[in-house]
Amino acid sequence: MPQTQGLHLALNPALDVTTLANDFAQGGHARIRDFLAADSAEALWTELRTRKDWKQVINSGDKLFELDRETRSKMPPEQTAALDTAVYAGARGGFQFRYESLRVPDGAKERAQSRDPLAAFVRWMSSEAVLDVLRAITGEAGISFADAQATAYAPGDFLTGHDDVVAGKNRHAAYVLGLNPVWRPEWGGLLVLHDDEDAGRIAVPSFNTLDLIRVGHAHSVSEVTRAAPNRRYAITGWARKGAVPA
Repeated sequence: MPQTQGLHLALNPALDVTTLANDFAQGGHARIRDFLAADSAEALWTELRTRKDWKQVINSGDKLFELDRETRSKMPPEQTAALDTAVYAGARGGFQFRYESLRVPDGAKERAQSRDPLAAFVRWMSSEAVLDVLRAITGEAGISFADAQATAYAPGDFLTGHDDVVAGKNRHAAYVLGLNPVWRPEWGGLLVLHDDEDAGRIAVPSFNTLDLIRVGHAHSVSEVTRAAPNRRYAITGWARKGAVPA
């Protein structure tokens, strides 16, 4: 099993790939509990909750804005309130998101040179041993690599409905690796699968659980409430086909 530099990562060898593949084929979603070996998940969770370089990402239509924690701490209350008003207004009628992110480059060369543990994670996700599992579950033999970002949803953060279809990205399946040792459904941050206009399925944030979602199947993340005692942590990305970016 491949290992990353400075961070040991290993798949759980007991995954029931046949059952997971059937789940994905039937409903466009598979929930893989205990995806990683236990010590691997603990190491990633520790990495995310101790990082200080998170950037809040907010969209306004097609434009993306990024704010680091220091910048946000210096914003006057009226500016923060105005930003909240704009974000919620955007969510009423269109695609809107707000959460914190740690981005990982897509390019193989930049990934290889990076000493960031998250770059090590995405190199591991793109290894043949892991890709073979993703191919078997999704039924797509052409998956050639994965991309990634870490996400942290604080109270008030959310992601409205979307289907992950972007021309030229060759995405086949989205993944969400939950890293939340304790989480209650009433705290929000729920992964919601939109089956049709008035029906859906809910996946509660969990620990060391990988949700795989077929690209084209709409989904969202509900708003995290003020009752949540900590951020909702995950590593997310897509299993993609085609040439790996240089």
